[in-house]
Amino acid sequence: MALVDSKGRLLGKVSLLDIGAALVILFVLIGIFVFPGASSSVAQIGVPTKPVEVEVVIRTASQNLGTLMKPGDKTNLIIRNEPYGEVTIKSVEKLPENLAIPQPDGKVKAMPDPRPEAGLSSNLLVTLTGKAKITKDGPVLGNKKIKIGTPIEIEGFRYSFSNLNVRDLRILES
Repeated sequence: MALVDSKGRLLGKVSLLDIGAALVILFVLIGIFVFPGASSSVAQIGVPTKPVEVEVVIRTASQNLGTLMKPGDKTNLIIRNEPYGEVTIKSVEKLPENLAIPQPDGKVKAMPDPRPEAGLSSNLLVTLTGKAKITKDGPVLGNKKIKIGTPIEIEGFRYSFSNLNVRDLRILES
């Protein structure tokens, strides 16, 4: 009797293709459970959590800025198109609309914009506060790293501001 017959069976009982498929499945299972690889999660267990402040500049066309956002209000934060949750608005500061005006002596002076259309929009400097995990790569809100330049959105009951970037990030001591 031959070791492999004409139908490709080992000792006439088991197909060589079946043995090959079983070995492939076995190697895949060993690879998954014995060598799982690096975790894809940014967040880590046992990492210290500290309060952070995130500054953004918002260009808005709203005329009713006094009731739009107030310090102490909660707003929803979205980091790289993934919702983080609620953060607190620490401060809202209206930035002046100035123009660079050349002076007769050759110097340049910042003066308020006299044009009537300048009053139709405003720049706001908004400071948000929340708690972030501090990893070796920097602060992590939710499962997203947050750094200067990170694209974010903030959303409240009467507003939704997108295409914002983190202007400043401060890690506060507890």
